[in-house]
Amino acid sequence: MNKEDTINKIKELIEQMKPYLNMDGGDIEFVKYEDNYVYIKLYGACAACGYQDVTINDGLLSYFKSEIPEIEGVINVNL
Repeated sequence: MNKEDTINKIKELIEQMKPYLNMDGGDIEFVKYEDNYVYIKLYGACAACGYQDVTINDGLLSYFKSEIPEIEGVINVNL
């Protein structure tokens, strides 16, 4: 899979996750994909949640890796 295909797949996966985050008052936005890392921005309740690391590492990373094994990590950026 080339970088453009990978980015499109990441965006598709994020769109599938959004309704679950929205139900809890949060949201997620794709920022970039670089060096096998996905950069995202969490909003709303997700941005201030104490379980943010669990959501990112156990939820998002696991989900991304199940579809795109070369992903090494997910980084939440504070813009």
